[in-house]
Amino acid sequence: MMNNIFEIAEACLHNPTIDEKLAQTHHAKLLLDNGQLDFSSNQAVQAIGGVKFPEKPILQAPRNMPKRKITSPEGVIAFFHAIAHVEFMAIYLAWDLLYRFRGLPEQFYQDWLCVADEEAQHFELIRQHLRSLNVEYGDLPAHGGLWDHAVETADDLLARLALVPRCMEARGLDVTPAIITKFAAQEDTAGVAILNRILSDEVKHVERGSYWFKTLCNQQGLQPETQYQALITQYYRGGKPKGPFNREMRKIAGFSDAELDWLEMG
Repeated sequence: MMNNIFEIAEACLHNPTIDEKLAQTHHAKLLLDNGQLDFSSNQAVQAIGGVKFPEKPILQAPRNMPKRKITSPEGVIAFFHAIAHVEFMAIYLAWDLLYRFRGLPEQFYQDWLCVADEEAQHFELIRQHLRSLNVEYGDLPAHGGLWDHAVETADDLLARLALVPRCMEARGLDVTPAIITKFAAQEDTAGVAILNRILSDEVKHVERGSYWFKTLCNQQGLQPETQYQALITQYYRGGKPKGPFNREMRKIAGFSDAELDWLEMG
C-alpha cells in the first residue's frame, strides 16, 4: 500500500468505495504513528470537481429533508443516519484540507490526518449502531449541501478553515449537548455514548481549526478576528450562523470573546 500522505489522500478522495476509504484512512494513521509516513509533495493537485462520492445515499436539498422527532423509532433512525452522513462527509473534508493546500508545516498535515482518522472512527461507530437498528448507511436520503463549503473555498485556505472547522463543525458544539440530554432522558445509553465520543473529539477538531487559522493569519499580517468576520460574512449563506452558541466549549476550542460577541449580535 502507499505510504505518501498526498497519494493516500488522493486515493481517498477519488475512490467512492466506503470500506476502502476507511481502511486507507486508518492505514495512513498507522503509518504516521510508526514514523513511516512520507510527506513529500511531488504530484499535481487534482481539481476538486474530480472528488467522487458513493451512489448512496441520495442527496437532497436541506429544505427537502423530512422533519422527524427523535421521540419515535423512525426519528431516531433518521437522526443517526443524518449524523452518519455528517461524519462520512467530515472524512472527505479533513482529507481535502490536507490534500489541497500544500507548502505548510508537517504538523498541519499530521493534525488533519488525525482528524480524518477520528471522523472515520465516528462513522464506523454510527454505522454499527444503525445496523443494530436494521438500517444501512445509504438507505435514507441525506443532506446535499455539506460539500458546498469545500468547493467554494477550494482556492482559499483561510476561508476553508473559517467555514469548515470554525463554522460547520463548531455548530456541533452548540447543538450536541442538548441532543445528548434528550437521548439520556430516553435511556438510550448506546446513542449517548456515541454522541459523547463525537462531541469530545469535535472540540479538538475545532481547536485545530482555530490554531491554524490564527497561525496563518498572523503569518500573513492579518488580524484573525477581523479576518474571521470578513470570511464568514463573505461565504456563509445568510451572513452568519444563528445561535445560541456554546460559549464555554467554543472558548476551549479557540474562539475569542470578541468572536463570540460578534456571532451573538445576530
